[in-house]
Amino acid sequence: MQDFFDLTTIGATGGLIETFQSYEARGLLLGRVSVVYSDRYRIYTARGEMTAEAIGALLYRTERSAWPAVGDWVAAQQVGQDEAMIHAVMPRRTVFSRRAAGDRDQEQVMAANVDLALIVCGLDGDFNVRRIERYLTVAHASGVDAAVVLNKRDLCPEWSARMDEAAGVAGSARVVAVSARSADGIEPVRGLVRAGVTVALLGSSGVGKSTLVNQLLGVERQVVQEVRAGDRRGRHTTTYRELLPLPQGGALIDTPGMRELQLWAGQDSLDSAFADIAELAAACRFRDCSHVVEKGCAVQTAVKAGELDGSRWESYRKLRGEIAWHERKTDVQAAQAQKKKWKAIHKAMRVDHKRGPVS
Repeated sequence: MQDFFDLTTIGATGGLIETFQSYEARGLLLGRVSVVYSDRYRIYTARGEMTAEAIGALLYRTERSAWPAVGDWVAAQQVGQDEAMIHAVMPRRTVFSRRAAGDRDQEQVMAANVDLALIVCGLDGDFNVRRIERYLTVAHASGVDAAVVLNKRDLCPEWSARMDEAAGVAGSARVVAVSARSADGIEPVRGLVRAGVTVALLGSSGVGKSTLVNQLLGVERQVVQEVRAGDRRGRHTTTYRELLPLPQGGALIDTPGMRELQLWAGQDSLDSAFADIAELAAACRFRDCSHVVEKGCAVQTAVKAGELDGSRWESYRKLRGEIAWHERKTDVQAAQAQKKKWKAIHKAMRVDHKRGPVS
């Protein structure tokens, strides 16, 4: 466990050691959140793994998105042999988030301080370039580097063509094809996982994330189940996010399969994930071009000429519409909250006015 907290490894994480010094002076321990169980946590420290709770001030004076999440570095007070209280969350370098389910727009932090997101897709029935684009957009919004891992190469004779399809939407992200059933089959991934780096595995159920985790750890740590024979859909084996120290240093965050990944991203993140379309859009005649009916639209010209894949353009439009809809919804909710706030203030002022001056 001491290797996991090697100062030469974690000292490069955006001034973490300097930030923690004031807490260390108060006798607090540096910890890292490995699992979140509702209101309880598991954290790794130089003294071993501990169960922890967050102090009330941390929970009630901050937004939910600022509460401890898997991957967070925290300042904790040891209160028992293997128990601790979390006093503060250290500043995050990166935050991997999605939009929480439900009517109210809220950020749900999936993992913090991730250096590399491995977007895992199966080369069986799971392969979907549109889903890869969505994951890449979230990665750009989170400030995280990404790579696309196409698993089950041994089951797909056309795996090379699938790699070309994925590379066509991946931009600068590296694309590798592996077979996670064997240790030798994941060598391309081992080249991406380096000491001192925190890697997060993302993807649908049944793509082989748990098998890949076991190969990287060198032990059968995660339960593995076969996909359903009828529709090749995956079964949930990982049910919660968990950070696991890697033998060579660094850490791996395993996540449950996500059937839905709502964007928590802005237009800039979308343009980063679709850099080819953003470059074309910059050449349009009008700066506010909608790329639908305007004359001199470079995007539509490229689509008609076959220089831009029409399905990729439709995917971009869909994601752009989703982002715009959520932004409008957020603005409406903010306006409603502000109106409610001032209504309460005016009501209190009327009550005070009726009471008259205090003698």
